[in-house]
Amino acid sequence: MQLDKVSKRFKKEEVLKEVSLEITPASFTAFIGPNGAGKSTLVSTMSRLIAKDSGYIWIKGQEVESWDTNALAKELSLLKQSHSFQTKLTVEELVSFGRYPHSGNRLTAKDEEKIQEALLYLGLEAERKRYIHTLSGGQLQRVFIAMVLAQDTELIFLDEPLNNLDMKQSLAIMMTLRQLVDQLGKTIVMVIHDINMASRFADEIVAFKEGEVFVKGKTRDVMKKEVLDALYDMSVTLVEVDGKQVCVY
Repeated sequence: MQLDKVSKRFKKEEVLKEVSLEITPASFTAFIGPNGAGKSTLVSTMSRLIAKDSGYIWIKGQEVESWDTNALAKELSLLKQSHSFQTKLTVEELVSFGRYPHSGNRLTAKDEEKIQEALLYLGLEAERKRYIHTLSGGQLQRVFIAMVLAQDTELIFLDEPLNNLDMKQSLAIMMTLRQLVDQLGKTIVMVIHDINMASRFADEIVAFKEGEVFVKGKTRDVMKKEVLDALYDMSVTLVEVDGKQVCVY
């Protein structure tokens, strides 16, 4: 996926300013930066949830706006930071929503197979008949990731999936996402505020500030004191733990 000078304005505020970057296939890319830096807006623009004002976004050499909606839903999936359902759904029913771009409301044998694979991969087989409103925050987020996995797209976008999760739940989610890259070859782009989680699990980091790409590169090249000090306008300390940089602040 490539972006060239992508811009977006909401009324008088320019939220994205000529953002250009390339997402490496079969890798884990983390978007970091202060609140209001444009991270979530960019993910929504990349997935065509909101329209860009100018610039270009290409997926497999085709401009994103020219993709058929159903074809695009088979190519990329997006998990936003907030979800709400007014009806009672079981875990299995929610995961089955991921198959809608493939078969609509009529599940095929292949759909059932993909749903089963997603449940097993996320360790949800025993919970398949439970109603989602009875689940903990960590369990529910795993169900949403299973839904995305059932959608079976190469590109997976996640907008702050660790919100409202405790440390143990967050670690479990990050380990699962890392496995999706390493074992299944998925391309993950994730908006995240926990830079230490990004340091441990991401292959590459794109840091945003005031609607622009502040710095991008391999995780080890971005996790440097001079970069983070300037990015967040504060002084941080970095220590190395198991070969990864950990930020102390």
